[in-house]
Amino acid sequence: MREVKIIGITGGSGSGKSTIVRKISEVCSDFVFIPQDNYYKSASYISNENITAFNFDHPDAFDMELLEEHLSRLKAYEPIEMPLYDFVHHRRMDDTVTVQPRPLVIIEGLMVLHSVKIRDLLDLKLYVDTPDDIRFIRRLKRDIAERGRTVESVCNQYLEVVRPGHFNFIEPTKIYADLIIPEGGYNENALSVLIPFVKELSG
Repeated sequence: MREVKIIGITGGSGSGKSTIVRKISEVCSDFVFIPQDNYYKSASYISNENITAFNFDHPDAFDMELLEEHLSRLKAYEPIEMPLYDFVHHRRMDDTVTVQPRPLVIIEGLMVLHSVKIRDLLDLKLYVDTPDDIRFIRRLKRDIAERGRTVESVCNQYLEVVRPGHFNFIEPTKIYADLIIPEGGYNENALSVLIPFVKELSG
């Protein structure tokens, strides 16, 4: 059985987690990417008007058991059927994606370091630390452009659940990180340290 290494990347919404993944992909092609967002539970009753009726910034919003199972299978060099999520209609899609195992797995998401069972599967734990105002602006632009949201609904959701969720569930997991990266993928100094280590980790 081939040895599989898993890197977990977490941080607040809009912190620059996906930029880190993109930077890694530029120097290491033999890996699989698992977005934790794909493991959200369905909440199809949500709309712009009642966006805070389901808390997407709480650990219970994710199917952690399925995520743990899938990471364990990839660690054992077994394929998985990864779910897909429709962020416009807030539901898990019927289709799945077959993910073949690779020597390196990268999992990225808000609650990657929240579960001790998932933390125990990770070989490298990264926390992306970005100021609140920058994260909010990035989230606002993304949700309007990609998820059909209104400015009012994004602001309401941020104040009522996103901000409290960050301070209650996400930022506290910073203590479990092996490496904290300020400003995410825009921190060239941190990347200059991280990338060589990723290359070595992936063999």
